[in-house]
Amino acid sequence: MAGKAGKLLRLFPILVLLLVLPDAAVKSMAQSNVEQGRILSLENAWNQALQQKDGNALKMLLAPELVYVDYDGTLMGKAEYLASVQAASLHPVHLVSESMEVHLYGGIAVVEGVCRESGVKNGKPYSVRLRFTDTWIRHGESWVSVASQSTLIAP
Repeated sequence: MAGKAGKLLRLFPILVLLLVLPDAAVKSMAQSNVEQGRILSLENAWNQALQQKDGNALKMLLAPELVYVDYDGTLMGKAEYLASVQAASLHPVHLVSESMEVHLYGGIAVVEGVCRESGVKNGKPYSVRLRFTDTWIRHGESWVSVASQSTLIAP
């Protein structure tokens, strides 16, 4: 009997881990899902701010050190990006993202997706379909985008 009790005592830590780890994994997965949802909401807020040319909203979403690469290859910092969005010659009418996927790496999130945008630029209608990658970092309790890149793709 002492042999069986000894074996059980040696197995006890393993049994405890087997019972506790699934709960920890479920909690971690739930937290990951919450963070992914937050990031997707921020992506949609970015689209709304662009469509409404809301510089104040964009300032809150974008890190001071933002690196933005537009689909035409233009490299911009935050100030240049905000100026381009608020240009009088740009009037986005429809802006929607689709097929977005969030990849979490601790306090870093990378979002890949496709965006359709149409409107009027320099007095002429435009319509583009873009593949984009946005990089977000956790800043305290919130997230800010530090990098964004987009590439034209076929409609």
